[in-house]
Amino acid sequence: MTRSRPVLHLFCGKAASGKSTLAARIAAREGALLVSEDGWLHTLFGPDMRSLDDYVARVARLRAVLGPHLADLLGAGQSVVLDAPANTVATRDWMRGLLDASGADHMLHVIDVPDDVCLARLRARNASGNHPFTLSETQFKRLSQHFVPPAASEGFKVEQHNVTG
Repeated sequence: MTRSRPVLHLFCGKAASGKSTLAARIAAREGALLVSEDGWLHTLFGPDMRSLDDYVARVARLRAVLGPHLADLLGAGQSVVLDAPANTVATRDWMRGLLDASGADHMLHVIDVPDDVCLARLRARNASGNHPFTLSETQFKRLSQHFVPPAASEGFKVEQHNVTG
């Protein structure tokens, strides 16, 4: 009996584009382990997360610990849905390292949503209080400046998700 390789599902999309919603849906459909970067960051560092610089510092610490664990899970045959933004080349390089260390297969889900839709979702998400972090429109714009869609040369298998409204 042959066993298929575990899959690491990755997500690229601006804030409030629907990454977490899609991640939860895929995890449920695939029976994969859902790992939420925001959940971990909030639990470990919530009160210390006030700025983009705070995020950058804390996420580096989290990834240093979480990365080897995720690679071990994948190496042991467990598919993982990593609900974390694969929005920069550097982040995708870190994620590529997980794949190289584990031998897992992957799918990079790229979510293309207009900024006005993201901002409307962001306002609704902030008002609901159901997300561990709130983000202002100014912070959204600052984050968006760092967004780099994946290039074919990065070698990821990509599934495009287009949303117009």
